Amino acid sequence: YLGRLGGLSSFIYVLGKGLCEIATMSVQVLAAEMAEVELKDVPSKELTPESHLTTKADDKEIVESEPKAVATSASTPTMEPIVKTGDPSPGFLIPNTKMPQASAMKRTDPQQNGGEAFVNRDGTVAEAPRLKKIQFADQKQEFNKRPTKIGRRSLSRSISQSSTDSYGSAASYTDSSDDETSPRDKQQKNSKGNGDFCIKNIKQADFGRREIEIAEQEMPALMALRKRAQGEKPLAGAKVVGCTHITAQTAVLMETLSALGAQCRWAACNIYSTQNEVAAALAEGGFSVFAWKGESEDDFWWCIDRCVNLEGWQPNMILDDGGDLTHWIYKKYPNMFKKIKGIVEESVTGVHRLYQLSKAGKLCVPAMNVNDSVTKQKFDNLYCCRESILDGLKRTTDVMFGGKQVVVCGYGEVGKGCCAALKAMGSIVYVTEIDPICALQACMDGFRLVKLNEVIRQVDIVITCTGNKNVVVREYLDRMKNGCIVCNMGHSNTEIDVASLRTPELTWERVRSQVDHVIWPDGKRIVLLAEGRLLNLSCSTVPTFVLSITATTQALALIELYNAPEGRYKQDVYLLPKKMDEYVASLHLPTFDAHLTELSDEQAKYLGLNKNGPFKPNYYR
Repeated sequence: YLGRLGGLSSFIYVLGKGLCEIATMSVQVLAAEMAEVELKDVPSKELTPESHLTTKADDKEIVESEPKAVATSASTPTMEPIVKTGDPSPGFLIPNTKMPQASAMKRTDPQQNGGEAFVNRDGTVAEAPRLKKIQFADQKQEFNKRPTKIGRRSLSRSISQSSTDSYGSAASYTDSSDDETSPRDKQQKNSKGNGDFCIKNIKQADFGRREIEIAEQEMPALMALRKRAQGEKPLAGAKVVGCTHITAQTAVLMETLSALGAQCRWAACNIYSTQNEVAAALAEGGFSVFAWKGESEDDFWWCIDRCVNLEGWQPNMILDDGGDLTHWIYKKYPNMFKKIKGIVEESVTGVHRLYQLSKAGKLCVPAMNVNDSVTKQKFDNLYCCRESILDGLKRTTDVMFGGKQVVVCGYGEVGKGCCAALKAMGSIVYVTEIDPICALQACMDGFRLVKLNEVIRQVDIVITCTGNKNVVVREYLDRMKNGCIVCNMGHSNTEIDVASLRTPELTWERVRSQVDHVIWPDGKRIVLLAEGRLLNLSCSTVPTFVLSITATTQALALIELYNAPEGRYKQDVYLLPKKMDEYVASLHLPTFDAHLTELSDEQAKYLGLNKNGPFKPNYYR
């Protein structure tokens, strides 16, 4: 069948070529007859090749008139089509050119790649005028913008860099003019002359502002809270020091806190998650931000110290993500707790540290556990990770998920989200868990519950999301198959024992930003992502809408602690009241054009509830 089809194609090609040649010959004969008719009105004289050609002056006049024709009507140029060199059909002739006289015949010389010539009566051959093709102004301009060989290489490098360095963005804009100078060694000021910040490059502020504007569209509750409470200024006098991921979503939160009356100073809780352009936009807006993507460990603690240690400024509220800021103040500046009204913490790791301090009797101020609020657990932890796990893995490794064997360590809300996404993509998913309740949930959801050592030799991807330490130790890393991908979705970088890999016998090879090959002496290698730090915010982006829920919860927690009368909260860890959880959820419903059903008086009495809520007890999770 394919043979017959190929023969048919060849026949059609030959037939079409023959028809084109016949048509060309017919046109040439017709042109010759027209030329002989015109010869009757022309005095007889010996023809020279030059008499059939457009003069140089004429040719120059045509070329010079081309830009003018384009200028008169860019969309519909008035000039007629011209004969193209190498075009088998004559097309139309430019009016200013002279028709060939006498019996001059036009022919195509195959040796000249289709160039045209005229054959005079005496048998001499004259080359036809080579007419320039009209080139429109916008085409010429676009062509001139095409990169040279060197430019293409630079462009390719910058695109590759931005696709991996990004956000958490990707999408972080990378300025190729940036040198390797540490931001700590630079003296930068914004347009107002303020220099109380330390970021990568203040020139990226415009890009960051656009990122923030996009995020605002996907954070309806935070924008509604800003609009409703802006007049009351519930945070007037509040001095908030924060340590979170500095992303476009965090910027919307910071600007909301500022609109509500607070002063803010901020550092990053992760050395890889900062969006440099967003940090620049915040610095340009007057915020004291100390963070950039790719900080060292020393830079990390230096930035936190610069946030806290400012002469004449003392914080009275802490917004933390991971507990590092709280730990630093407790260690270096314990006297500050005398004026601090409360701590708001949003991560598993940070909350664990707070409970340890509370149990030891060392917690000096009330703390709000945002991580265990319903709006954080059931939305941010679950839905955010369900979408961002795939994004992070794809951006860094371009891995195909179908058929891959994946083990997810931990089946909390983060683990549930990761497993659901990977299962939907066709992966074979195993789960490890210490909690029998979560383990039973994994089994009921169709996942096989295993111990890590049972599957470590066969799996293609290992994902940790427990919030614990030493979940994947050197023993497991040694037993992994060649090419196994290892990453972490928990907040802390302690789940994978990365330190055990920094030994002389192992070779580290940087593949791209946040992607390393760790090579064993026998040639086996594993793919380590973000050096064991949080994958989604280090290597990709996270859904803005779901972060709106968490950010609104954080803002309300700050307002509650700051305005609470003395004695309401003691030196302990508290959950956000369910009434506030429900309020945060209700602010997001209009986005979906959702309509709540209201209880009747009889129904409310039957359930023992207030018609306006709260609808769940405080112990509900």
